[in-house]
Amino acid sequence: MNIVIRKDQWINLALVATTLWFIWFAQSHFDDYSVRILNNIAIFIILAVSYNLINGVTGQFSLEPNGFVAVGAYVAALLLLDGEAKEYQYDIVSPYPWILHLQVDFIWALLFAGIFSALLALALAAPVFRVRGDYLAIVTLGFGFIIRILAINNPEITNGSLGLNDIPEFSNLYWTGGVAIFAVIAILNIVNSKYGRAMKAVRDDEDAAIAMGVNTFKTKTLAFCTSAFFEGVGGGLLAALLTSISPDLFTFFFTFQLLIIIVLGGLGSTTGAVIGTVLVIGGSEWMRFLDEPMNFGFVQTPAMPGMRMVVFSIILIFVMLFAREGIMGKKELKDLFKKKGEL
Repeated sequence: MNIVIRKDQWINLALVATTLWFIWFAQSHFDDYSVRILNNIAIFIILAVSYNLINGVTGQFSLEPNGFVAVGAYVAALLLLDGEAKEYQYDIVSPYPWILHLQVDFIWALLFAGIFSALLALALAAPVFRVRGDYLAIVTLGFGFIIRILAINNPEITNGSLGLNDIPEFSNLYWTGGVAIFAVIAILNIVNSKYGRAMKAVRDDEDAAIAMGVNTFKTKTLAFCTSAFFEGVGGGLLAALLTSISPDLFTFFFTFQLLIIIVLGGLGSTTGAVIGTVLVIGGSEWMRFLDEPMNFGFVQTPAMPGMRMVVFSIILIFVMLFAREGIMGKKELKDLFKKKGEL
C-alpha cells in the first residue's frame, strides 16, 4: 500500500524538524538570557494555544487561565520539592504531614499538574456553562480570584502569601520546547477533528448547533478540560523555570496577557496564537533597550523605565486597526499554501 503525504503534511514535518534543530542549537549555543526568553516563549505558546481552544475555537469568553496555571504550578511545585525543603520554608504554619511525603519525578509532576487542572475544569463545567457570553466571562473571572485567595488562605498547603521557593529547576528548552510542539500538534489535531468542527459550530451559532444535534455542553466541556490540562502543564513548567511561585504571580494580568496574544494572533487560529506569543513575549523583551539611556549622536535621552511598554502598546493598536481579525484571522498555516479555489 502506497502512503501519500500531502504538501501541507510535508510542510508540517519540515517545521517540526526545523524547530527541534533550533531547540538543540539554542540550548547548546545561546547565552543564558536568550535561553530564558525562549523558555518563556515556549511556555506561553503552550498556554496560548490551549486558551485559544476554548476562547477562539469554541467561542466561549473565558477568563480562567490564571486559575488553572496557578493550580498546575502549585501541584507541580509540591510534587517536586522534597520533604526537607518543604519543612524548612513553611514559616507561617506547619504543613500537613501528607504534604511532606509528596515527591515524584518531573514528568509525573507535569502530568499530575495537568490532570488535576483538567479534573477541576470538569467539576466547574456544569455551573460555568449554565451561562453564556459576558456572564461566562464574569463566572470564570471569579474562579481565578477564588484560586488566588485559596492559595493565600491555606498556608498549610501553599505556604500562603510567601509562596514556595527553591523549586528544582528542571525546565529547559528540551522540556518547554518539546511540550510546546506536542501541545500545538495535539490542539491542531483536535481542531481538525469532528470535535473541532463541533466546537466551531458552537462558536458560530450555538442554537443552530443544538438544532443540528450537537451536544453543546459536552463539546464545551471537552474544550474546557483540554485547555485546562495544558494550562496546568504550562503552570508546572513555569514553576520549574522560575523556581519560586507565589499568589501574586497569578493575577488577572496573567490572563489579560494571554488574551492579548490570542486576539493579536487571531481568535480561532492556533498558528496565530504561536505568532502572537512570539511577538508579545519576545517583542516586549527585545524592546527593553527603550527603557535605557540612548545616544542618537545629536541628542541623548535619559533612562525612561516603561517606555518599551508604551511603544509596544502603540504598535498593538496599529496592528489591530489594520488587522481587525488579528494577524491570521481564523486561518492556519496550511491555509496559506492552498491554491485559490481549493478546499
